[in-house]
Formats: sequence, structure tokens, C-alpha cells
Amino acid sequence: MKTLTFLMVALLATSAPANVMEMIRQGDELDLQEKPSEALKFYLPAETATPKDPTLLIKIAKQYAYLTTELKPKAKALEAARTAISYSERAVALAPGESDPHLALAVAHGKMMPLLSNKEKVASSRVIKASAEKAVKLNPASDYGWHLLGRWHQGLANVNVVIQGLIRLIYGELPAASNEESLRCFNKAIALNPDRLIHHIEIGRTYALMGRSAEARASLEKGLAMPDRERDDPETKRRGRVALGKLN
Repeated sequence: MKTLTFLMVALLATSAPANVMEMIRQGDELDLQEKPSEALKFYLPAETATPKDPTLLIKIAKQYAYLTTELKPKAKALEAARTAISYSERAVALAPGESDPHLALAVAHGKMMPLLSNKEKVASSRVIKASAEKAVKLNPASDYGWHLLGRWHQGLANVNVVIQGLIRLIYGELPAASNEESLRCFNKAIALNPDRLIHHIEIGRTYALMGRSAEARASLEKGLAMPDRERDDPETKRRGRVALGKLN
């Protein structure tokens, strides 16, 4: 995620004690090494000293979101996801006019989705959509915000009849989700950041769901050929290979 505005970060940096800034720096290094449990050992003490730093709260939320895919059993993973949501909500409350807290909240709910019942997934999807829409409204250059909106449309446009009933129960009606809108959002994400392989693979999956096999194959193969750069890239490629294997 991009950091909050330079001015806010600068103000926080000047007010935080030097030892707190050092803890955050060490946490950042461990974050780059994709070691969320280790990063939290530095971020959490820093939070005790500066509990109203929205940038730090987002960093902490990110680590707990990562832990949802590592922790066993499911109850521990779900606890981590809810903790990520809690930190993201605190960041939103402190900086509602910034894009990144809303994006963090959408990501945290997205990480929790595989751990939920169908009814809970539908309820959580409302937060993902609202938060992602807020993120791109505040920062139209947020490629991951557009990506999350693309995933929302992709998911809601292709649910089965049983899930449609739950959607009507929770939303009151079927929301205006479509594969065409999913493509539009993914194309925006690609235009903003063509080096993120997840954009190419997910637009490929949408094309596949629409029966547009040639375009699906081209996008999926492009994403699969790109090097892994982010933590979720191996899992993204697994989804891509599954989708590619189902094409005619």
C-alpha cells in the first residue's frame, strides 16, 4: 500500500520518539522479508507509544492480514483477520479522508472471506465494496482499490442461486454486479500498475467466466509468466493455472 500523505507522515515522524521510529524501521525491514510475526514484535510496542498513528495501524493490520493464511486452526486465522479489521477500522477513524485506511479495511475483509460461512461472506462483501469505492474516490490512482472492485464484481456476478438468495436477504436485492464492470475495473488497475501479475490473472479469470477463451488465455498466460514479487503471487498463480486448465 502507498503511505498516507507526506505531510501527515512528516508530522507523525517529528512527534514520535527516536526509539519508536527505530522500532518501526525494524518492523518495516521484517515486513519486506515477509515475516509478519517478527514484524509485529516491533510494530506493537511502537503502537503502545504512538496509538494514534494511522500509518502504523495500517502496517499492523497488514501483518495480521498476512497471518490469516499461515495460522492453524481456522479459529486462530479468523482471530487474526478480525484483528486486522480492528486495526484498519481504527486507521479509518483517525484518517477518514485518506485512501489507504479504507483500502486496508477492504483487504482485511477480503482476507477473512475464505474463513466465513456463505451468509457471512455476503455481509463482508458489502464492506469490501464500500471501502474499495471510498479508496478509489480518495485516490483514483489506487490500482489495488480498482482491483478489489473488479474482484467484487467478478464474485457477485457469478454466484449460484443459493448465494443469490442470501444476497437478496442481506442486500434487499441483487446488487448491480457484472462481468463487464469487473473488466473495466481490472483494466483500470492494469493501466495504473501493469507489473502486478494479480491484475492480469484476475482479468483472465473474468474473461474465462464470460466464455471469452482467447482473451482469458492471453491474460492468464501473461500473468503466469511474470515473476513473483508479492506475498500472494504464488497463490494467485495457482488460481491462474486452475483457470487456464479449464479453458477449451
